[in-house]
Amino acid sequence: MSVTPSSASRKLFVTTALPYANGAFHIGHIMEYIQADIWVRFMRMRGHEVNFVGADDAHGAPIMIAAEKAGVTPQEFVAKIAAGRQQYLDGFHIAFDNWHSTDGEENHALSKEIYRHLRDDAKLITTRTIEQFYDPVKNMFLPDRYIKGECPKCGAKDQYGDSCEVCSAVYAPTELRNPYSTLTGAAPVMKSSEHYFFRLSDPKCVDFLRSWALDPSRLQPEVANKAREWLDSDSGLGDWDISRDAPYFGIEIPDAPGKYFYVWLDAPIGYLASLKNHFDKAGRDFDAFLADPATEQYHFIGKDITYFHTLFWPAMLHFSGMKVPNNVFVHGFITVSGEKMSKSRGTGISPLRYLEIGMNPEWLRYYIAAKLNARVEDVDFNPEDFVARVNSDLVGKYINIASRAAGFIAKKFGGKLAMGWATADDPFLAGLRSAGDEVASLYEAREYGKALRLVMEQADLVNAYVDANKPWELAKDPANNARTQEVCSRLLEAFRILTLYLKPVLPALAAQVESLLNIAPLQWTDVGHALPDQHAMQPYSHLMTRVEPKMLDDLFEPPAEAEGSTKAAAAASDIEAIDAQITIDDFAKVDLRVARIVDCEAVEGSDKLLRLTLDVGEGRMRNVFSGIKSAYRPDDLKGKLTVMVANLAPRKMKFGVSEGMVLAASAKDEKSDPGIYILEPWPGAQPGMRIR
Repeated sequence: MSVTPSSASRKLFVTTALPYANGAFHIGHIMEYIQADIWVRFMRMRGHEVNFVGADDAHGAPIMIAAEKAGVTPQEFVAKIAAGRQQYLDGFHIAFDNWHSTDGEENHALSKEIYRHLRDDAKLITTRTIEQFYDPVKNMFLPDRYIKGECPKCGAKDQYGDSCEVCSAVYAPTELRNPYSTLTGAAPVMKSSEHYFFRLSDPKCVDFLRSWALDPSRLQPEVANKAREWLDSDSGLGDWDISRDAPYFGIEIPDAPGKYFYVWLDAPIGYLASLKNHFDKAGRDFDAFLADPATEQYHFIGKDITYFHTLFWPAMLHFSGMKVPNNVFVHGFITVSGEKMSKSRGTGISPLRYLEIGMNPEWLRYYIAAKLNARVEDVDFNPEDFVARVNSDLVGKYINIASRAAGFIAKKFGGKLAMGWATADDPFLAGLRSAGDEVASLYEAREYGKALRLVMEQADLVNAYVDANKPWELAKDPANNARTQEVCSRLLEAFRILTLYLKPVLPALAAQVESLLNIAPLQWTDVGHALPDQHAMQPYSHLMTRVEPKMLDDLFEPPAEAEGSTKAAAAASDIEAIDAQITIDDFAKVDLRVARIVDCEAVEGSDKLLRLTLDVGEGRMRNVFSGIKSAYRPDDLKGKLTVMVANLAPRKMKFGVSEGMVLAASAKDEKSDPGIYILEPWPGAQPGMRIR
């Protein structure tokens, strides 16, 4: 797949997926933003106009419920999340032109406008009464993401109510097997409700999507294959439920009191809303920009939201009379040493921690770029490889060129470069310049790894020139002054060209080099113009340090298991004495079972208790209160296996009924060791298995 090349200036509209406004950025967000930011910066260096916008995805039941728990309005909740965004974006040099919110007035207006076009002009909105899951404890209809159960297609357990993370199937929540509410653990009941649907199954929608999604210039091959699979399935495309019932935090559907747009309808419209907000602030014509046939629209997204962006989104745009995307660029996830990130295993990467411990953000930008390509592949962060690659490529190859030459120019030649040798046919320059077109093609095609390998090959050739000419040896003899100045000038001109090639990935370092060389910000055309003779540069100052392996130790949080064993060893002298013996018959009376912690939350009004929703393999959820709040955060327990006493008589407590007891270990004196450790079965155990 290629992006349409053009020597003329192009007008681009570029977005990344909108992060949900219920928490801070995670490393997956940062990876996606870095990928898009590199592409945007490269396009700007080529002289193209780029409008790069993002926003918070601010609507939906999860935010409504989280705000309720926090005792604030949904607007206050998302505003607090939004206030923390800029430190991440600035920290990793991610240069959005505008950051907005899907709760902004522009998104309310655009969502309603697009809906009316789909309803009134395209005749693609219909209503029908549906049976919908309702939580009898919470007294509300359950959003898809608050219902879990077994996938109706592949049987995978604990899948959400809208799509399966294992087989990527998309379905209605009522199709789930053995469903349960993740809010209360209760088995949901069925209630009738009138819902609004986008008729994606309409033949004109299917025909359009075949022409759009299967156009070979549109999507990556593996994404197009997936779209073909959805389009060619025996069941065909299903109509899309775009409404939700009150209570719901979102945009009310026109002419439908108490009905709200499903968050996935208004979230991608947030791309357009952020662009409009940006244009309004600059006094530009948003409608004219989108209506211009020359405008190009691109979206960078993760593979988990492909369905929405390659079916729903283009169909919504097309049938509302708006511009459809030129491309949707899909990437994989980020893993650590080949495994999914996990705080409990000490393999979680916090982007804010990365910045707080003083790690250079451009180390990460370079490392991620070196791993990225145009395919839908996961990117693996390997600590040892990270140290080796950054130290070898950036410091050992690239920075080494400037450090070997700049000091001699400053000390011996007053900071002046001798550039009389830099003719158009100079073979040294010709070799460096000849790589420019290929590097540019690779950047545009998002083959960043290949682009950086090509740049480092050029750096290797320049370092071979360093070794062959040894400026440190030449500088010892004043008779070699002219030769020393020329050799060092050649190296600094090569360093300038390499910096130009690396600038989309390393913008802050490139700015330092531009200051060092006393030049204007580098543009791609500058590769063909050497510095003038006797050009004066600034005194050299250190540009980049090496990565110290200890930094990686500080970056990764220690595994929970390791922390537990350390605390247990420290408290060995405080272990309780063994109780009096019991018989096997006594033990047999206690029914110990493996349980999965489906949900966990703090108990309001209690300093010690967490409320656990447990699956013990009996077809229903159990509610258990456990005094482990001092040792565990609720989110860290969700999805884990533990051991519970299953036949303990239910106990009515102030906060509700507790239907069992989770087993946990602690020292006899909590003051000497406040550690509490829930028991976790060996991997492979399943909920309901009895411990014998």
